[in-house]
Amino acid sequence: MIGAAVSLPWAIAGALTGAAAAAAAAIAAVWIAGRRERFGSAGLALVVSLVFTAVWSLAIAAAPLGDTRQGLFESLSNLGWLIVVYRLFSGDGRDTSLAPIRPVALALGFVEILHFGIELLDPALIAGAAAQEPMLRLSITLRLLVAIGGLVMAHNLYSGAAPQARMFLRWPALALGTLWGFELNLYTIAYLSKSWPYELAALQGVSIISLAVLMVLGAARGSEQLRFRPSRKVTFQSASLLVIGGYFAAMYAIAHWLSFVGGNFARLMEFGFLIAASVAALLLLPSRRLRGLLRVTLVKHLFQHRYDYREEWLRFTRTMGKCEDPAAPLEERAVQAIADIADSPAGLLLAPGDHGELVLASQWNWPAPEVPAEAMSAQALAFFEGTGLIVDLDDLRAGKTDHGDAEMVPQWLLGDPRAWALVPLIHFDRLTGVVVLARPTPARRFDWEDFDLLRIAGRQLASYLAEHAVQSALAEASRFDDFHRRIAFVMHDIKNLASQLSLLARNAELHSDNPAFRADMLVTLRNSADKLNNLLARLSRYVSGGGAERLEKVDAGAVVRQVAAQFREQYPVMVAECENCEVSANRDSLEQVLVHLVQNGIDASQGDVPVVLGLTTDGLHACIEIVDSGCGMSPDFVRNRLFKPFVSSKQGGFGIGAFEARELVRAMCGRLEVDSREGLGSRFTVRLPLAGAEGIFEALENSGEQTGENFSSMTGDIAGRKVA
Repeated sequence: MIGAAVSLPWAIAGALTGAAAAAAAAIAAVWIAGRRERFGSAGLALVVSLVFTAVWSLAIAAAPLGDTRQGLFESLSNLGWLIVVYRLFSGDGRDTSLAPIRPVALALGFVEILHFGIELLDPALIAGAAAQEPMLRLSITLRLLVAIGGLVMAHNLYSGAAPQARMFLRWPALALGTLWGFELNLYTIAYLSKSWPYELAALQGVSIISLAVLMVLGAARGSEQLRFRPSRKVTFQSASLLVIGGYFAAMYAIAHWLSFVGGNFARLMEFGFLIAASVAALLLLPSRRLRGLLRVTLVKHLFQHRYDYREEWLRFTRTMGKCEDPAAPLEERAVQAIADIADSPAGLLLAPGDHGELVLASQWNWPAPEVPAEAMSAQALAFFEGTGLIVDLDDLRAGKTDHGDAEMVPQWLLGDPRAWALVPLIHFDRLTGVVVLARPTPARRFDWEDFDLLRIAGRQLASYLAEHAVQSALAEASRFDDFHRRIAFVMHDIKNLASQLSLLARNAELHSDNPAFRADMLVTLRNSADKLNNLLARLSRYVSGGGAERLEKVDAGAVVRQVAAQFREQYPVMVAECENCEVSANRDSLEQVLVHLVQNGIDASQGDVPVVLGLTTDGLHACIEIVDSGCGMSPDFVRNRLFKPFVSSKQGGFGIGAFEARELVRAMCGRLEVDSREGLGSRFTVRLPLAGAEGIFEALENSGEQTGENFSSMTGDIAGRKVA
């Protein structure tokens, strides 16, 4: 079996590795002897086995490569390691619960003893003349049986253990797997090639060194928590090399197999396969998608998670459950909670508006955001609601638009360098908001773990916001109910007062002797009675729940001039522009809306700065503007407080005027828009459909193209197309 003599370099390499292995095994035996209790009943057997392995390594270093007399000490070493494995099985009682363990261990021990006897009784096996004898092939076969059986037992030792025991058993199982795995390859090559693999045998000491090192690691304190943690870059590059190497190995193997097919087309088939495989490699290996898939797979399965999910959840709940006095609004805390996860320093919350668009609802640490009134379109809301996609704005700026999200993100976001990502908040397949995260310092790219955590945190936040909205609606309904009960009593008192005034007017007609006084008193009392009755009629809407306003053709210019004339004596109210047009509205409701808005403008103004009224037409709508140069309102007040019932900045006010004005305009199929700047003033715009266009609106409503609360926004689109 020896064939040719071994070369001098390999002989030197074998001697050096053998000597190093002997030193490593001896040092490990001495070091573990004082800590053998960590291995339980297998501790003493392990130390003895390391001693036998050290002697075997000395024999490898001293004897020539291929000298089978080394097998005497190898047999002693293998017997010792078989006892170690069996003792490790008995450590958790599996030697009794698993019936095949004891017979397998005994069978492998018998095979090793048989091989020891063959080596002891027939030392002539080393002779070159005996290389082809069946006895030598029997010796190699017995070695193979022991290596295979040892590997099976080492595998079952680890895989069948409890999760707690695996943390300790992995090191001995890995050490023995390294030793017997090397022997399996060594003796398999020797059996198949019928010649001794000197080059591989020279490295046998390396497997013994690995065994000694792994056993020492297993005996070290804290070995249960020890992990091999290569960097992501090293792992990805190593895995890429393995994939490329495996590809070329497979290509060579298949091409070599094709060469054995024979026939005239064998060479052609081999050449064609090599071309096809090379083309496939050129197409697939540079693929960014393939590299990304490989990177995500490696990170998911080879690394611990970036986030401490317990800590992230505790921080999330602390932020959302803050009870400071005063506590930040829920919307602001929601932005902070999701920004903290991504280490983002600031954020915005965009929430669905009245007409299907996304508007600014809150902000956290974002200095002076320049957000348009319509932050994102209704199409963007439908897109995020349907896909739940987390958008990396840096990818969009770089031109990566694989999901069709580039058309949905507005330019004001892409143009703001602070904007980093969009996280949709989905609750029961409905979008409750979109969080805009600011770029952290230093900036980094998102990976699969960021997306997973932000997605689940977004769903949790969406449930909080949806529940808060429901609670707010219930509280508002309860306050309305209380308000209605109060108004019922007020109406009763006003009704009595109106009756008394009417009676006073009738008595005055009968008993007053002064005609001039009588006439003046009658006018005054009748006007007061009319006003009280009008107030009673308006207040009755709150008690009865209100019905649909009866719409008719109303001269909007006349109403504007009449309202301006009412205030002109007490404050300068000017009509800058007044086109003649008729609108579809309720005259009393329209007058009430304008009176309230003009009065608000007067209250906000100082000195004699006039309040300006204007009436223009825009397509199918009439636009009535009320402009003042007063103190103005902050964006936060306009968003969250202006149209909130029972919230008033006036001393003793009900806080229902602006809310009532908006609801009256909506009842007339119109819209009330607000544009205000602190220190500059405010502009209220009442948009009402023209009287001649009501047939178009009715046709659209009856055809089902636009119904409900979206109807008024649809009319705006029609108006825009009309003007164009």
